[in-house]
Amino acid sequence: MDIFIIGATGFVGGALARHLSAEGHSVTGLARTGSAAATLGSQGITPVTGDLDEHRGAVMTAARAADAVVYAAQAGPEQETATVQDLVRALTGTRKTLVLLSGTGVLAQRTGGAWSPDVFAEDDPFTPEPLAAYRKAAEDTVMAAAGDGLRSMVVRPGLIWGPGDHGHVSSVYRSVAATGAACYVGEGLNTYGHVHIDDVTRLFSLALEQGRSGGLYHAVAGEVPNRWIAERVAADLGVEAHSLTPVEATGVWGEFGALIMSVSSRVRAVRARRDLGWQPRHTDMLTVIGEERLRRLAIPQTPVAPLSL
Repeated sequence: MDIFIIGATGFVGGALARHLSAEGHSVTGLARTGSAAATLGSQGITPVTGDLDEHRGAVMTAARAADAVVYAAQAGPEQETATVQDLVRALTGTRKTLVLLSGTGVLAQRTGGAWSPDVFAEDDPFTPEPLAAYRKAAEDTVMAAAGDGLRSMVVRPGLIWGPGDHGHVSSVYRSVAATGAACYVGEGLNTYGHVHIDDVTRLFSLALEQGRSGGLYHAVAGEVPNRWIAERVAADLGVEAHSLTPVEATGVWGEFGALIMSVSSRVRAVRARRDLGWQPRHTDMLTVIGEERLRRLAIPQTPVAPLSL
């Protein structure tokens, strides 16, 4: 299969490009710079020079030339909205495949660090997170195109972890550099369903091979409260675990990072398991605790004043 990946130089898109290439597919990836093109070429990925702004026409040309297109970019709302709309217009009636990488942040609940009893399967209704309204709209655009001469699908993973990730565990290690303690927000009982990057790429393979048009597939392998993460990091580094107020959290992680560390996003992968036979192979995100790449994040660049615990 000839597969064009928009976002092939990113964390998820890059892993997906390498995975699909290893499976024997012919993979093309969008590259915004010469260095990005060289990196893709060194990995056996054919680069396409373009971007999602002035040179979006090159993206559409590459999309029309492929058998399947995967949108896995981390673009701004306006770029993403325009690109997804253009992709649907370019591919409608071609019988090609379009898969959108979304995320369970679209259904995140602002619990302020508290636990939520709500768990969402693919078909369950929910109130979209306002900051992710544009992503939910992109999902709706892709899903609405299903059956109109386009095999379109959405893959919605939880918190993705694995080599090179920048998720919750990384954030807790970084909080040690900033405060001297492993931090969480409020009670720290909020949970964000997680999944390993290798399991995400396998789900994409299954969706490309046998997913139905209009299919929405969650990817989640487990969940763990943020306080548990902080306590394990604290034990690894010999520091204390500490609760932050929302204001304090903003000072540590920034406004958006503090929000992500305080929300709950709990999901079930019912359709992915039942319809595609997907089964995650990595279920314990806490196994990364103690990795040297993470411990380095806890080293402050300048001396910090420890929190009063």
